[in-house]
Amino acid sequence: MFKILYFSLVLLNMDLKRIAAVLLLMPVFCFTASAQHQLTKTDILVIGGGASGTTAAIQASRMGVKTLVIEETSWLGGMLTSAGVSAIDGNHNMPSGLWGEFRQKLYNYYGGPKNVETGWVSNTLFEPSVGNMILKDLAKNDHLTIWYNTKWIAVKKNVSNWMVTVQKGNKKFSIEARLIIDATELGDILAYLKVPYSIGMDSRFDTGEEFAPAQSNDIIQDLTYVVTVKDYGRDADMTIRKPEGYNPEEFRCCCDVADPAADTSPDNNCYQMLQYGRLPNNKYMINWPKCGNDIYLDIIEKTPSERELALKEAKLHTLRYLYYLQTELGFKNLGIANEYPTKDKLPMLPYHRESRRMKGVVTLTLNNILKPYEQGNPLYRTGIAVGDYTIDHHHLKNPSAPVIEFVKIKVPSYNVPLGSLIPEKLDGLIVAEKSISVTNIVNGATRLQPVVLTIGQASGALAALAIKNRVQPRDINIRQVQQVLLDSKAYIMPFIDVKPDDRDFAAIQRIGATGILKGTGIPYKWANQTWFYPERPLSEFELVSGLKNYYPELVSFQASGKGLTPLFFAEIMKVIKPEFDVKLMAEEWTTLNPDKPFSPSSELDRRTAAILIDHYIDPFTLAIDFNGNLR
Repeated sequence: MFKILYFSLVLLNMDLKRIAAVLLLMPVFCFTASAQHQLTKTDILVIGGGASGTTAAIQASRMGVKTLVIEETSWLGGMLTSAGVSAIDGNHNMPSGLWGEFRQKLYNYYGGPKNVETGWVSNTLFEPSVGNMILKDLAKNDHLTIWYNTKWIAVKKNVSNWMVTVQKGNKKFSIEARLIIDATELGDILAYLKVPYSIGMDSRFDTGEEFAPAQSNDIIQDLTYVVTVKDYGRDADMTIRKPEGYNPEEFRCCCDVADPAADTSPDNNCYQMLQYGRLPNNKYMINWPKCGNDIYLDIIEKTPSERELALKEAKLHTLRYLYYLQTELGFKNLGIANEYPTKDKLPMLPYHRESRRMKGVVTLTLNNILKPYEQGNPLYRTGIAVGDYTIDHHHLKNPSAPVIEFVKIKVPSYNVPLGSLIPEKLDGLIVAEKSISVTNIVNGATRLQPVVLTIGQASGALAALAIKNRVQPRDINIRQVQQVLLDSKAYIMPFIDVKPDDRDFAAIQRIGATGILKGTGIPYKWANQTWFYPERPLSEFELVSGLKNYYPELVSFQASGKGLTPLFFAEIMKVIKPEFDVKLMAEEWTTLNPDKPFSPSSELDRRTAAILIDHYIDPFTLAIDFNGNLR
């Protein structure tokens, strides 16, 4: 090569000094070019910087594990920012972990809780651009790198690591990762890797859910292309050009604001309909199901280019609805806000309510939610995320969908089991976002923003622990993951009456997760509940019954319905731990229960019992499997 260059330069009458200069520079140019294609190595690769991908990356990196996120857009947050769904559904009374941190930063930015209670659909509404800004601030971490505007192309498993090809701009890069988290909006990675999954409604004969249809089908929920609009003033005319295919009859019933979860008659209140998604700073989230901008469009199995083409109709449908609001209803002062870095000023993503659902180590069914303490597989013991929203499905735009009033299925609050994040067979992969292993019915609750945020946090904790312990996610100690989450002030049990700032939060959560002391679930409107009732008295019988599942030596132990006392607790302890000394308990009492004086015969409440069980027996450390049973 050098000889050819030499003679070429001679022919060009170049002197030897210039030839030498060119030859000396050539290795530098080659090195620079090759450096651009150098392999990037990371411990954890998160594919998708949406709601769950962001919190997964934050959690893992906070645990000191090298984490890389690749995100197709220039934003973080997915559905709650890039898709414009900036009104949080549920978990208002359970500010769990990173969801709680995110909400507090919203409070700080806007000046308190009341300033984000702007629309009646939610207690927490915000501008999508502000949500993106806050998430990017939370993601600042020396162990975390984020590649924006980057798409994955191929994923391949080597003996122990993953090799992922991505495209960033016009260049391709290779990433080697020890573990991958699929946080894509539609479960694209698990599909690419041929992990078994489901799409659409399950048969009741497969899941055991009485509310499911008899026959399975491929019908998914309606999606929405949200538009964020702004009130530009009473005299402003922000009317858009009449969209192609506009038919006002399609939107005639949009002012029906009747509550589908209640037995109330329809109302015709257009102003109230619009206040549904009112955001701070005179902006509005247009995301309305009844004769609004919901549309039935199944793009899950389509290619990226096919999806992009299909979504043009979803965008057009939303513009038709906006035109109807401006012309037929008189809201011409509402114009598209300059909220997103897009040419059409619409969000970067549609709001996908449903995606592929992986077949995981376990599958969360409606029965597990309805009666968590009565199932043969006590999945509640393995909980890593909590939710209180009702079962909410959108099927108004598909006449082929079975008529099932999902929202009227009365459920308590619930938790999501760890095993639903792990593929049944494939190692090295954790699945988050809406593609976890749940049934179609359950997806109607687990799909909501705060649940997905905390699912992401749990997947990050699981990934980091797997890396640190050099084991596969399926081999991790479930209690370790749960304890990491508790350390982050995240709920593993949905106890509404014991908040993260409670001194005994972690102890009560741990004992609740053993099932020794159970919660009371209550279906309640759009914010279902589970109560621990920490100040209620506890009977001898209730405690012994709970302990028998863990300590067979108590099977023949006699207990009455009388209130539990420290003396009776000591009798139980002597059966489990013969060396137990009641005098030691008396000495440690003030440290454990600073607000309650020690009295051997005083009746104990559930809070105190949980503290004593956690401290002296510590059943939470006993290993359980993914079904919640003792190993």
